Amino acid sequence: MFAKQFLTAGLAAALIAGCAPAQTPPTVAVAKFEPIAKACEGRDGWGDPAPPAHVYGNVYMVGTCGIVSLLITTPQGHFLIDGAIAEAAPGIVENIRKLGFDPKDVRYLLNTHEHFDHSGGLAGLKRMTGARMIARAEAKDALESGTVHPSDPQKGLFEPVEGVKVDQAIGDGETLKIGNQTLTAIASPGHSPGGTSWRWQSCDKGKCLNIVFADSLSAVSADDYHFNDHPEYVAPLRATIAKIAAFKDCDILITPHPSQSGFFERLVNEEPLIDTSACSTYAAGALERLENRLAKEKAK
Repeated sequence: MFAKQFLTAGLAAALIAGCAPAQTPPTVAVAKFEPIAKACEGRDGWGDPAPPAHVYGNVYMVGTCGIVSLLITTPQGHFLIDGAIAEAAPGIVENIRKLGFDPKDVRYLLNTHEHFDHSGGLAGLKRMTGARMIARAEAKDALESGTVHPSDPQKGLFEPVEGVKVDQAIGDGETLKIGNQTLTAIASPGHSPGGTSWRWQSCDKGKCLNIVFADSLSAVSADDYHFNDHPEYVAPLRATIAKIAAFKDCDILITPHPSQSGFFERLVNEEPLIDTSACSTYAAGALERLENRLAKEKAK
């Protein structure tokens, strides 16, 4: 949550060094849809409907005005990352259909983190698509119970949601593959205990780029939570921020909330979609905000 703002073992580096990117998919007519930045102007609610949008190659945005849900397509089946809130699930499925894809061809459901604004729709999406839910072991209990982990700084902020059965756990650096498309899971604890970023390569007209769907890096908590009292939680967050900052192969950055990375503006070319410094910039901003939060806590 932002402030109300398959399975083959392998290292993340192997994705960049040796994976065969998926074939560029058939052209999908997305031009008929209203540009997403215009459609969502003045609207950033987690359930506010948004039109689908083409990101790059075989990657499409199918979420809401306030929450990114990504469809990564292949001729052999698709990945779907994040489910927004429960009420948004039917709209996500409809966006997949609008793009000309069959929701039943979604083979893997994935997640960035277990807060309800990104996971609330997963149970419904699993029923509607028949896909297998894959998540890190650290997120499994929260996803299946529909409640956040007891150690989560945001515990108490969320009402329980419908849980989703996790069919298989994935570890840090392990990969999922459909056809020639490979995604690598990157453990990203900090914003939540089970946070996960995803990396892959997509190609468009022969140009292959490295895409990072980086999890939220913000230090958000319930009012009575003090990060200074939990160094065991701050340390993983710092490590995750450093990990994202160190990504050298980061041509396109995508974040769970579009506002975190100016995603919609970049989709309509108001800002460059391709920015090799985006991951380091994103991480630097998160580190600055974390330090400010810690300093404010100490000043009280």
